[in-house]
Order: sequence, then structure tokens, then C-alpha cells
Amino acid sequence: MKDIRRGIYIIPTLFTCGNMTFGFLAMLSSMNGFFTRAAWFLICAIACDMLDGRIARMTKTSSEFGVQMDSLSDLISFGLAPATIMYNLVLNTMGTTGIAVAVVFVLSSALRLAKFNVLSQDGVAHKTFAGLPTPASAGVIISFVLSYSLLNPADALTVKTIPILMNSMPIFFKAMPVVMLCLSFLMVSNIPYWSFKTLNFSKARSFRLVVSVIVMIVLAIAYPQNILFIVFLGYALSGILSYILRFFLRKRHPVDAKDKNNEN
Repeated sequence: MKDIRRGIYIIPTLFTCGNMTFGFLAMLSSMNGFFTRAAWFLICAIACDMLDGRIARMTKTSSEFGVQMDSLSDLISFGLAPATIMYNLVLNTMGTTGIAVAVVFVLSSALRLAKFNVLSQDGVAHKTFAGLPTPASAGVIISFVLSYSLLNPADALTVKTIPILMNSMPIFFKAMPVVMLCLSFLMVSNIPYWSFKTLNFSKARSFRLVVSVIVMIVLAIAYPQNILFIVFLGYALSGILSYILRFFLRKRHPVDAKDKNNEN
């Protein structure tokens, strides 16, 4: 009991609890038909998830209790909550097929989190993740809800939208069951995705990177719903594109790949 008490740190645990709370509120909102509100709750959950780990590392208050608590909150906010939102929004009209898609997404999220816990036992902040992280997978789904402003006009925010993207939203809406299955596969795959844990904002950065960040902030303010969709979808596709690129590079330069293996 004393070991557990020593392992609990207040500040990061509060953010982890906030993550879990926002996930539960998102499920309640979707059950009442407020899908845009549910999506914003999950955006808040993602923010809490990003902050709890970073604060724990900065203050050197990481603990095994925090790791387990974080996984439980992630399963609720980024596994159960997105599946519940999309079931209430799209999948409930598909009968048992819709239930199966939602269940596969939840199980894949659980498997992804369990794999992450095993791989992170060395305590090292790796540059890449093995498989699509659950917050990014949930982000694709909830950013779709935010972009598709016709879902519930009474619940949607009055903001500017990108016409070309908005015109394609009905296609994404119809393909959402397939999108969820693809996201489920990416979560349990070993496709590497860039980890933001090694990102250090205290170091000097190039002028081009600073300008890019400023442009993204301006676009996010002007088109908040659409930019979130582009960012999350782009991140999900980045792992696939980089994997395909490396595959063709190995095909074109098999000798170089063998030489590197021999050197190792």
C-alpha cells in the first residue's frame, strides 16, 4: 500500500482523470444526439492525454500507477468513446455489421494500448510508435464529425469551412465503417508513426518550421473543424506512405539493404 501511495503524483493524475472524464462526457453527449459537442469533448481528452505524459516527464513524476491509469483512460476516451459516437451516428443503421465494426475498433484500441505498455517498459521515449496511436485514430473519427457540419445544425458551431472538403464529407460519411476498420488495422499493425514525445520546444528551430507552425495556427483559427480533420487524417496516412516509400526503396536498392544488415 505504501508503494502505491508513493507512486501516485497529483498533477499528472489529475490530467489523466480529466482525459477519462471528457471521454465519458463524449459518450453521454453522443447518446443524446449532440455529436459535435461529443467530438469537442474528445479534443479536450486528447489535450489532457498530451499534457499528463509531458508533465510527468518534465517533473520526473512518472510511475507505473500513472502508466496503468493512462491506459485505462485512453481505452475509454479513444476506444469506447469514438466507437460509441460512430455507432450512434452511422453504425446503428447497419444492424449486426455495425455492432461488429464498433467492437473491432474497441478491441483493436485495447490491443494497441496493451502492446504500447509492453514496449514502453524500458522507460525510453522512442522516436516512433509501432502502430497508429489510439488518440490519433480517435482524432480521425472526431475530426470528421467536426467537419461534417450538416450532422446536427443545432449543435454545430458557426465557423468558416473549406468548400472542397465539405463537399467530400458525404463520401467519408458513407465510407466510415471501412475507415474504422482501416484504423483498427493500423492500430494493431507494426507500421511506424512519428512520436511527439521526443519533441523539445526549448531547442532552437529553423525559420521555416516556425513559419509553418504560425501558418497552421492561423488556419486552425480560421477553419478549426476542417484543419483538425486534415491534420489527423494526414498523420494516419503518413505512416502508410512512409512504409510504402521504404518498401520501394528496399526493392530498388536490395544490395544496400543487405550491406547494412551485414554491418549490423
